[in-house]
Amino acid sequence: MTTKLFDRRTVLMLSGGIVAASTTGLILPARAKGLEPTATMRGGANNYQPGALIVDRIGGGGFLMTGRVRRAGDGAPLAGQRIQIWAHTTEGYESDPQSHGATLTDANGNFRLDMPQIVPAFGQAHGHLAYDSGDFKTVFLRPVMASSKDRTLHADFILEPV
Repeated sequence: MTTKLFDRRTVLMLSGGIVAASTTGLILPARAKGLEPTATMRGGANNYQPGALIVDRIGGGGFLMTGRVRRAGDGAPLAGQRIQIWAHTTEGYESDPQSHGATLTDANGNFRLDMPQIVPAFGQAHGHLAYDSGDFKTVFLRPVMASSKDRTLHADFILEPV
């Protein structure tokens, strides 16, 4: 008696699965692509004020904005990069000069700035951040908070040289 290992339907299903896996990259070796640059977010530049002062904190503080800045491609941390931050807070509108401040990244590319609690504007609690120092392409971010009760907001920049 002969045992049939595969019928036509099984062969077609297996070959279809192999084709699908190969086109999605599931059976190809991994390739390093490098980090892609961060794209500017729609609405990120709203109420931007060039040249905001570097400050230790904005207003009375109580809310922490954090992030990391790295170079596109190799992901190297970028020290000494200027990040401007502004938002609609318990102490002012995002268009108010006192609601703006800038900070510099540390040796590991990290930044942090204490600021007043962000509150919803146009139905969303969100912050604004900008990299605009000139060594890399300008990027504006507008991250939205999961909840207006959050006490921190984190945003990362991957910068592309000019």
